[in-house]
Amino acid sequence: MRKIGLSALAFMLGASFALPVAAAPTELEYWTTQTQSDRMATIQVLIDTFTAMNPDITIKLIPIDENATPTQLVAAAAAGTLPALVETGVENAVAFGAEGYFDTKASTDIVKSIGKDRFYQGVLNLVDNGKGSYVALPYHGWIQGIWYRDDWFKKAGLAPPNTWDNILKAAKYFYKPERNQYGILVGTKTEVYSEQCFTPIAMSNGAGLFNGKGQLVFNSPAMKEAVNFYAELAKYNPPGPQTWRARDYYLQGKLAMMFYSTYIMDDLALASAAANSLGTANFKDLQGAQFDPDLVKHTEFAPIISHKTQAGYGTLYTLAFGKQKDPAATAAAEKFVRFLYTPSAYIAFLHMAPGGMNPALREIATNPKFLDDPQGIFKFYGAAKMAEIIEGLDKVKTFGIVDGRRIPAAGKIFAKQIIPQMLYSITQEDVPVDVAMKKAEADMRAIMAQ
Repeated sequence: MRKIGLSALAFMLGASFALPVAAAPTELEYWTTQTQSDRMATIQVLIDTFTAMNPDITIKLIPIDENATPTQLVAAAAAGTLPALVETGVENAVAFGAEGYFDTKASTDIVKSIGKDRFYQGVLNLVDNGKGSYVALPYHGWIQGIWYRDDWFKKAGLAPPNTWDNILKAAKYFYKPERNQYGILVGTKTEVYSEQCFTPIAMSNGAGLFNGKGQLVFNSPAMKEAVNFYAELAKYNPPGPQTWRARDYYLQGKLAMMFYSTYIMDDLALASAAANSLGTANFKDLQGAQFDPDLVKHTEFAPIISHKTQAGYGTLYTLAFGKQKDPAATAAAEKFVRFLYTPSAYIAFLHMAPGGMNPALREIATNPKFLDDPQGIFKFYGAAKMAEIIEGLDKVKTFGIVDGRRIPAAGKIFAKQIIPQMLYSITQEDVPVDVAMKKAEADMRAIMAQ
């Protein structure tokens, strides 16, 4: 496995540490959710490189746990000490942007200077406040979609699983439990993975939890169609209530399709990463298998589901400018962010988690330096497939952001796992769809009333 040392990284970024130091540098705080020590070290190299080239600016890197970010932001705002730059999930960016914590003019100016068409439209939509401005800048994210055996599909003469009809047809065709082979993997346990699988299906049918006014619209005909479709797909799952762990079936050659995020990319490409899915400990009906070096080339990815509309699912992390009393601090933070979008700096950041961090800028997806990640994962996919995979960011949607507005209740409903509970009751306990949806709606309203 090839690794890039931090000193080599600094050299690649073009650092020059012999420049004169300014007498009174502008001081910034940069909050990051990348709290692991190795990632902090990489980000510090980027900061050191930038400040060496800009000795009139100093940047203090502060790790903040994602779950603690809201509380920390509220406290900083109350004290008048908001950081100049915050890396945080899009839900926090939209929520606190609406509260006036973030400088939307600064982020909008950078989007315009970079060029809106250079960003994936889906991630821009998530940070659009509906008033022609952006509450934060899309920086990196992961995408979830359907990974499938392209060689099986071609042999069967089946179209890629990117529409409801195509997905269901393939799930039925490849479901051969007598041969310990299954058509698809969708989540049916009461956990986050189930909602991640369900969300793009619902949203591709135009179904959501709330409308743009924040009113609950969950129990709708469109949502009922999506729930019925999901329940039908679950019939072609491996046996029992299922979770992401059933990826073992795919890696052992017993599954045609699976919903999974881009975090699976190393498991498909590297024997060392795949090892914990190739044994017999997790599922009694799996006999274990050797690593298949051809699996990655026989696997394709459908990041977008089409039905009444198109929808993808993923998680976006943003760069947001905390409002500053000193205009010089905002200007310095903008300069640093422009540096973070330069190819060398951007790619160094994304390579902290290949597959888990994907670029918000289209051209980076096929940049040869990006494709040459330190673990050697992306070379197994190639430029064309990488572009197709990351294209999922173009249609990424979420229940929690509607028409540029974050719906706080959606986050509470997500945390209480109301949708996964509903899906479990339907697929594992044979509760009728109408009954399960009414209970879910009642649970949602109870949460909203708290």
